[in-house]
Amino acid sequence: MSSEEGTPDDDLVFKALAAPIRRRMLDALRPAELTTGELCARFPEIDRTTVLQHLRVLEGADLVIGRRVGRERRLSLAPMPIKRIFDRWIGDYARAAVDLLEDLDSPPRRDDPAR
Repeated sequence: MSSEEGTPDDDLVFKALAAPIRRRMLDALRPAELTTGELCARFPEIDRTTVLQHLRVLEGADLVIGRRVGRERRLSLAPMPIKRIFDRWIGDYARAAVDLLEDLDSPPRRDDPAR
């Protein structure tokens, strides 16, 4: 499978990112790791079981890493799957936009009839 086609892992990432609550969970984990309890406390509008179900989807897509520290389970954001999506879907467009801005910032050439 070529890099243009993506991978089955990309499908899991897109599925995980499709739900607004899961994107909010990733936002909560972006600044620092949280325990499972701390993450659940950030989402009082849903019960703990639902938070854990969403967390399993995020972990299945490798967007969140959980590790045991004593009795706690510490969760942290894993940015590589998002970087992979960025490189595939956004990177080329971002480079083109930077090139365009660079062209606009350049002084006009004397032999350029458009300027």
